[in-house]
Amino acid sequence: MTDPADGPAGPGGSAPPDDPTDRYFGAAIALLGRVRDEERAGIRAAATAVADAIAAGGRVFTFGAGHSSLPAQDVVYRAGGLALINLLPVPGAVGVDVVPATLGSALERVEGLATAVLDTSPARGGDVLFVISLSGRNTLPVEMARHARTLGLTVIAVTSVAYAKDTRSRHSSGTFLKDNCDILLDSKIPVGDAELSDARVPAPFGPASTVVTSALMQAVMATAATDLGARGITPPMIRSGNVDGGLDWNARVFEEYRDRIFFHR
Repeated sequence: MTDPADGPAGPGGSAPPDDPTDRYFGAAIALLGRVRDEERAGIRAAATAVADAIAAGGRVFTFGAGHSSLPAQDVVYRAGGLALINLLPVPGAVGVDVVPATLGSALERVEGLATAVLDTSPARGGDVLFVISLSGRNTLPVEMARHARTLGLTVIAVTSVAYAKDTRSRHSSGTFLKDNCDILLDSKIPVGDAELSDARVPAPFGPASTVVTSALMQAVMATAATDLGARGITPPMIRSGNVDGGLDWNARVFEEYRDRIFFHR
């Protein structure tokens, strides 16, 4: 018999009214539902682009600056993921790996940086590049997308379209990431990336962009793997190194596809 003291939330008691945990999960789940329902066609198109590139001997790259690099990294060298996904790093802009952390934000506004990175990277025409930027307004992601397209890459933008309506571009062209891509995935994140508010807290809080964008990326990769299988092509998958046989499996995959994997040499 359930102890009445446990309440509907189970052991530990029921959630108090206006519980921030419930509010945050509710907001994140609502966003995930919107993305699932409204971006289905975009996810399918992005997955097809990934599958086409892999089938044709091409490679797939992901880029994101600051916290937008987290979803980009999440699909690279990932158990249960495709082996041919490579991170395209920009020095000083991958996560918050510089001190002061504000330097990373400043680098996003530097012109010429994205062009230099792409021109010295292994990316080439026919490859796919995911450019992830929540706001899509800064110079670095916009330039990355624009230059990648001139090099013949298929650019998939993962961004919040809301920012293009309520903010101004910081790129000299006046355009946003959404304006410089072949396929657009809208994360639906509201401007400010904060889902909660409280009169006792001086600013909105509870960002959900990483949760939603990572889910978007994983949905694309899962659909791409299934697409390849449906074409009769065995998708190059990575297994967990923490299960028996996983390391040997991965070693064989890395060797077979070594010309298209740049995180393992």
